[in-house]
Amino acid sequence: MLSHSRCLTRNFGRSLSAIRQGNNGLARRATAALSASHSITLNNNVKSDPRSSVFQIQYFRTSVAHREEVVTVNTPAFAESVTEGDVRWEKAVGDTVAEDEVVCEIETDKTSVQVPSPAAGVILELLVPDGGKVEGGNALFTLRKGAGPPKAAEAPKAEAPAAATPPPPSAAPPPSPSAVGPIPTTMPPVPPVPAHAMDTKPVSSIKPTAPAAPAAQAEGATKGARTESRVKMNRMRLRIAQRLKEAQNTCAMLTTFNEVDMSNISEMRKTYKDAYLKKHNIKLGFMSAFVKAAAYALADQPSVNGVIDDTTKEIVYRDYVDISVAVATPKGLVVPVIRNVEGMNFTDIEKAINMLGEKARKNELAVEDMDGGTFTISNGGVFGSMFGTPIINPPQSAILGMHGIFDRPVAIGGKVEIRPMMYVALTYDHRLIDGREAVTFLRKIKSVVEDPRMLLLDM
Repeated sequence: MLSHSRCLTRNFGRSLSAIRQGNNGLARRATAALSASHSITLNNNVKSDPRSSVFQIQYFRTSVAHREEVVTVNTPAFAESVTEGDVRWEKAVGDTVAEDEVVCEIETDKTSVQVPSPAAGVILELLVPDGGKVEGGNALFTLRKGAGPPKAAEAPKAEAPAAATPPPPSAAPPPSPSAVGPIPTTMPPVPPVPAHAMDTKPVSSIKPTAPAAPAAQAEGATKGARTESRVKMNRMRLRIAQRLKEAQNTCAMLTTFNEVDMSNISEMRKTYKDAYLKKHNIKLGFMSAFVKAAAYALADQPSVNGVIDDTTKEIVYRDYVDISVAVATPKGLVVPVIRNVEGMNFTDIEKAINMLGEKARKNELAVEDMDGGTFTISNGGVFGSMFGTPIINPPQSAILGMHGIFDRPVAIGGKVEIRPMMYVALTYDHRLIDGREAVTFLRKIKSVVEDPRMLLLDM
């Protein structure tokens, strides 16, 4: 019985191998042997089923349909305060995109939302025109999954057959030096020029050729061209304009000024900047000093940190300090918020400013990064501004404007000295903040920046 089982197994293996290799004769012989071996094992009363000796080999081919699946990409959900946005396409129909590659950008009132491709594939259809309005959940485009050949790779393939073709036969080779005739040693006589063929006009009287006139006209037309172009305002710029106009119409804005001697803070930064960078892996700037000074002054003057609730006619005083830092981007001014500044030190503030600035440059700021804020600092000095009056960022009640540092003559102890000075401006809502609180607040910032030791002594 054991020998029959071995024979059956061996014949089965031969038959299957023969079928895979396409040897029909060998397959028939192996099948017959397998049938004979199989019939020996059967009882006399049982008839063998001829179908049991027939082997059916089924081949399965994996379909590529799952890789060429067409999917529809929808608009991502917006924040609660944002309802719609404008689409700006980065790709076109037929473009091949990789997974997580940005296909379009949706500009909202507060920020821009990038829409990446969910998978590698080819864009089939854009369902929204460029500049069209969309809401959360609207269909944006259709994508056929499966990476197609990149367009850049098609050019070398097309050029390959051209390069393989033999070059055309060149012209007849130049004659050998032996075939060239002898070089003459004397010049042939020059025939005389007729008198009527000579131009007797002076060189100065020769007029320029005709093509020079159109060139001069084209150059004059280019210099005198008066052209203009129109560009649609994006949603962020429209929202900024709306909020600035609301601030002018709502707040009773008034601005007070002061100047800050930057000698001590500049000397401290110069002395410790290398050691600070080595320990914290971040540069020490002036912005952290002003942010910390503003938090210190806001705790001293809570009305500057408050706001008027026009609906209930109440004044809301906040025990926390969330400072908005104005950052300029190519699309407009954004104000990401540094939260709970009252509990931060210089290093925490520098890291927060660096993180928000990096996100702003990469256009990765979310609405949550800009919501809230109890006070704003705007640093126009990075662009060289010497003096200015900032506008309040509603619903806040005040804004601090920093400007450039310039060497100016100042009176120190009855003597005139050259010191690095900065003008600072505080614009405040006079409906809530009186002049005494505004001036006291600005002088507190001045004293803390000029002498940071006051923070340690809580003075």
